[in-house]
Amino acid sequence: MAELTSQSVYEVLAQWDSEAGVWVAESDDVPGLVAEADSPNLLGHKLKTLIPELLELNGVLNGRRGSFHVQYQHDDSSDLTY
Repeated sequence: MAELTSQSVYEVLAQWDSEAGVWVAESDDVPGLVAEADSPNLLGHKLKTLIPELLELNGVLNGRRGSFHVQYQHDDSSDLTY
């Protein structure tokens, strides 16, 4: 009989850093996670590698399965002259 594994969803917040011109991702669910990339697509690829590595280093994985959800936030404002 196969053993059931629990699955966790790790929440990640990615914000656009307009000064650096990159997306920066952090997560309270993944200790030590800070990643940046030029695009959401590249950031997603980085996170697929970094999240399992960090969870393993922090002893969180322990044979469990997991997934992650990224919320992208981009605030923009400009002064208008009219």
